[in-house]
Amino acid sequence: MNLSPIPLAIRTACPYCGVGCGVLATPVGDGAVIIAGDEAHPANRGRLCVKGSALGDTLSLDGRLLHPGVREDGVLRQVSWDAALDKVAGGFRDIIAEHGPDAVALYVSGQLLTEDYYVANKLMKGYIGSANIDTNSRLCMSSAVAGHKRAFGEDLVPGCYDDFEQADMVVLVGSNTAWCHPILFQRISAIKEARPDFKVVVIDPRRTATCELADLHLPVKPGTDVWLFNGLLSYLARNGSVDAGFVAAHTSGFNGALEVAEHDCADPLAVAKACRVEPEALLDFYRSFATTAKVVTAFSQGVNQSSAGTDKVNAIINCHLLTGRIGKPGMGPFSLTGQPNAMGGREVGGLSNMLAAHMELDNPLHRETVQGFWKSPHIASKAGLKAVDLFRDIEAGKVKAVWIIATNPLVSLPDANQVQRALEKCELVVVSDIVAGTDTNAFADVLLPALGWGEKDGTVTNSERCISRQRPFLPAPGEARADWKALCQVAQRMGFDGFDFDGPRQIFDEHAHLSAYRNTPADAPRAFAIGGLKGLNPRQYDDLKPVQWPVAPNGAGTARLFEDGRFAHRDGKARFIATATRAPVHMPDTEFPLVLNTGRVRDQWHTMTRTGKAARLSGHVAESFIDMHPQDALKFGVREGELARVSSQWGAMVARVQHGGGIARGGVFIPIHWNGQTASDARVGTVVNPAVDPISGEPEFKHTPVTIERFGVSWHGFILSRSDLPLDGVAHWTRIQGQQFTRYEMAGRGAMADHGAWARALLGVADADADWLDYEDRSGAVYRAVHLVNERIEQCVFITPRPDLPSRAWLASLFAKDELSRLDRVGLLSGQAAEKGVDVGPTVCSCFGVGRNTICDAIRANGLTSTAAITACVKAGGNCGSCVPELKQLLTETLAAETAA
Repeated sequence: MNLSPIPLAIRTACPYCGVGCGVLATPVGDGAVIIAGDEAHPANRGRLCVKGSALGDTLSLDGRLLHPGVREDGVLRQVSWDAALDKVAGGFRDIIAEHGPDAVALYVSGQLLTEDYYVANKLMKGYIGSANIDTNSRLCMSSAVAGHKRAFGEDLVPGCYDDFEQADMVVLVGSNTAWCHPILFQRISAIKEARPDFKVVVIDPRRTATCELADLHLPVKPGTDVWLFNGLLSYLARNGSVDAGFVAAHTSGFNGALEVAEHDCADPLAVAKACRVEPEALLDFYRSFATTAKVVTAFSQGVNQSSAGTDKVNAIINCHLLTGRIGKPGMGPFSLTGQPNAMGGREVGGLSNMLAAHMELDNPLHRETVQGFWKSPHIASKAGLKAVDLFRDIEAGKVKAVWIIATNPLVSLPDANQVQRALEKCELVVVSDIVAGTDTNAFADVLLPALGWGEKDGTVTNSERCISRQRPFLPAPGEARADWKALCQVAQRMGFDGFDFDGPRQIFDEHAHLSAYRNTPADAPRAFAIGGLKGLNPRQYDDLKPVQWPVAPNGAGTARLFEDGRFAHRDGKARFIATATRAPVHMPDTEFPLVLNTGRVRDQWHTMTRTGKAARLSGHVAESFIDMHPQDALKFGVREGELARVSSQWGAMVARVQHGGGIARGGVFIPIHWNGQTASDARVGTVVNPAVDPISGEPEFKHTPVTIERFGVSWHGFILSRSDLPLDGVAHWTRIQGQQFTRYEMAGRGAMADHGAWARALLGVADADADWLDYEDRSGAVYRAVHLVNERIEQCVFITPRPDLPSRAWLASLFAKDELSRLDRVGLLSGQAAEKGVDVGPTVCSCFGVGRNTICDAIRANGLTSTAAITACVKAGGNCGSCVPELKQLLTETLAAETAA
């Protein structure tokens, strides 16, 4: 008897948000991988959100960058690794020789593993001798870093995820946790279900999915968080909610911070007016915070991404210091990290104003310590350029070479048109990526193929300081190499010693040794210390279990910091920081009267180079959108479902208007994900203003003055096609990955003289004898056509003058059939399914592919009255739970409609 070997599950880490979930990846042959949550990982305990669950759908090699390339005379040509590395090393060396070390730069990413990050910083700061290395974490977490350092003396997140379970109240500030950190949100939801008295407060200008769990939602005016928390500080001080012993023994600066807070925030009514919230709701929050001993305040991009982001962070921390709610179970300020390894990057000095192992560039002793440990020829002596300033200096010609690694700044940075101008002018642009075609790669002089998730080997650190192993379970495709290896090989070609690592274990070991070097009680010790992980042999490194730093000499982790009341400042005390209120840099005016807010959607990640490949992640939100209040839409002459152009003084983009119900008048929300490969003109980064926080350098993604106008088109349509199509000449299009097909949403200008000829030409159907079914209403300018091959649908196209087109969900289901039935053909030409119940509607639950129609039909047919009943009936909401807020809304709407009928 031949028994096939049982596939082994590889324990690794999810490459998405900062929750840092553990993943079990089981290769089953032919590139297929079964993905499951790791029940042994403390971050997720076996749960995965829909993005994590769909990781196996993103591993195909289509679109992968598999070989090095060099662009010459505008043409990208495949070359050997030696030729590509020689060009990088030679280019950097020559520019440094002529213009100095500050004429070159690296721009890296929270998608890198800690080992990659470490080598990049060692090369740039210790050998090239410049601090011109910054990271896209500058765009999401640098305000938290700066706030932590001001308050605590070091970039330290005090608490752990278990504090959420032990708290009696969680305050979520500027965080749509349900969509952006779903597994943590499910932990919070489980607490709420088990303990109904557990209070959840959401502070966010938008009413998001997270608000469905909230006892209280404060829809603050964008940019007024400092008013809100200064008001809370004053309220706590005036109402006796002060831990006087803690403040006296363990803090300094309280009087100054309170004086500034009380200058314009002592009166709750004035604060309510400034924040544009109901006074009673504000007082409810203040009273609850004052009377609830165990409070966790979790904050994310709505706080950080602001020209006052650092002050917002410190205003929150001040309230916890005043009440002594820090360093104890169930309480404390908690920064929810955006990327999977933003924390790991901070550990190795990934930001341009930091050194490795939490040491500081402006501290001579720290510079001498790092240089002495590395035995490097140089050490950067001043802070380098932060992200936005870096690309300004590239355009100005001050920085002449940039190596971009694992990020897509032409989509993700603000004022993206300026980034394009910078890359166009730069003498040498090197890009390391896993994707061949990105907006940024189009401007690369050298392209280097990197390893992707599933192929990488190293470590990452999540929001609660937990270091986890990311282990490879797939072979490296083509000529792809680890980023650390490419960096080392360039360093060696530049004549530098100290880069002869054989693998990530050696790099991690050096990182661990540096964290312990001159880090004893006699050395003004740093809290970041992983000396207990020094000297791991290959097996120990491979078997490393999740552990929170600081790591003791015996290898034990630390769940919670500051339990002894000692902080990282030299005197051991935390600092209250005076946070004066100030408005965002750019305010709305008559030309740009609306305020743009940006952020994520539930099922996509960053610029969609990974999630965009998974068909099941494209069904929930298929296109970019402009969410706005109906009264604003009426005022500006735009209509729901139609296209509109949003403009600022920096640029413009086009998307479809919607009324999600969560936007106050005067604001619009647009997601960040769409790029030049997935839409014709939907990069919101072209619109976002480049103002930054003066301390952290983090851009103000949440507050850009804009205007909106109708994007006039003559017709709307969509195509579903098994083959990719060129859409040049179409006024607007969006490309969406489907299961066995690609979907194109499109709109055009000008009347078509011959719909059939236009459709055949676009779809590439030149054969007059092709199996082509079509229907045309000339008077209504409606056209529908289907191209069949061997009775199987190959392509279909639908065109009308109006945006309300037939259901894509039903049409998509036809592509799974080997042969169409007679009823299918009838439905295709009539524009709707001929069989009842076949059209499942737009996706609500991506985990199980459950559509809106299926859910609403089940509610009506079975008399369902709870989300648990919906889950039991149709499975929706039964995996990651991210769709549960939407299920609640559908339940309410459906039951209300039934009652009215």
